[in-house]
Amino acid sequence: MVAAGDAGQNSVAERLGIKPDMVVQEIGWDEDVDDDLRAAIEEQIGGEILDEDAQEVIDVVLLWWREDDGDLGDTLIEVRQPLSDDGVIWVLTPKTGQPGHVEPSEVAEVVPAVGLSQTSNISVGPGWSGTRLVPRSK
Repeated sequence: MVAAGDAGQNSVAERLGIKPDMVVQEIGWDEDVDDDLRAAIEEQIGGEILDEDAQEVIDVVLLWWREDDGDLGDTLIEVRQPLSDDGVIWVLTPKTGQPGHVEPSEVAEVVPAVGLSQTSNISVGPGWSGTRLVPRSK
């Protein structure tokens, strides 16, 4: 039941552009991820989020990324391989003040070098921000 006043509220999964039956893959899961976000996405797609070993064509990649996770550029090149032609990568980073925080400029700096475009940033939960990346138009 939707409470009065919630009528125009989209779930975080909808704000991420996730629709029923989409194939969503998660990279970089750890105990610090936002389980409410994961649950909302699984409810929206009507199934489970795939792990990093999945072999399917992917509609949306959720990339949980923290300061000490390595080279973001190399990781983005790797995760975009199974992405569908109109697929999206969401780089999910800890917000300012959270352990593992990544400056938004660090993400923005890497994106053009790997053939992607940054289209938007949103808050995806109390501790995480999301940066939407899409393949650069040719």
